[in-house]
Amino acid sequence: MEVTARCAAVLFLLLLSQALMAVHSQEEEEGVQVEELQEEDQQETETLTSTFKACTCDCESAGPPTAQTTFLTPTPPVPLQGHPLHCMPECPYHRALGFESGSVESDQISCTSQDQYVGWYSSWTPSKARLNNQGFGCAWLSKFNDLHQWIQIDLKEVAVVSGILTQGRCDADEWITKYSIQYRAVETLNWIYYKDQTGNNRVFYGNSDRSSTVQNLLRPPIVARYVRLLPLGWHTRIAMRLELLMCMSKCP
Repeated sequence: MEVTARCAAVLFLLLLSQALMAVHSQEEEEGVQVEELQEEDQQETETLTSTFKACTCDCESAGPPTAQTTFLTPTPPVPLQGHPLHCMPECPYHRALGFESGSVESDQISCTSQDQYVGWYSSWTPSKARLNNQGFGCAWLSKFNDLHQWIQIDLKEVAVVSGILTQGRCDADEWITKYSIQYRAVETLNWIYYKDQTGNNRVFYGNSDRSSTVQNLLRPPIVARYVRLLPLGWHTRIAMRLELLMCMSKCP
């Protein structure tokens, strides 16, 4: 009887030992799998971030370009209508589109209703909305001051827009205090509001006097051909001078 009890005890110990070894082996296998998954995730992240290039060029800057910046983000912004977004996710350097220099032509700038501008208003057309413009008719003035007004820029081709500069009217205390932005790549598509991180329409704050320049950078930049500024607030009346900033992936 005593021999049988000893045999049973030995058999129990053997079974217990095998069970512990099996559990330990399973834990080691799971640990290896976790490490492999972590390595795969790291490789995917490195592949994703290496696909996008940071914008490091300011071809018209007085200073030299700085070293390329690496941006690490697991969720890059989605390019609009299949157009690649080369600046990721913001541009440390920018190039003016050409409102001030005059390279942006008058037919590229339009406003809510062109037929509003008759008589005296003909000197305040949207083509006058050029940064640092001076003299009579030195800004775009809206005939109506309400939330249905906008000024629109046609870039002529799809490009990466990275910022906006605004001023008020040069000869009177009239300016935009806040605005929103819409954009689209093709004329037949619906307008898209620029959103903030919470998914709401982004409100950009504008000027507090007639002459100071206020810069708002787009982070991330947008891929578009058409860009609209929609005034949401103003001092005295809707009046604006502006410049668009373009993101460059490299100097030409």
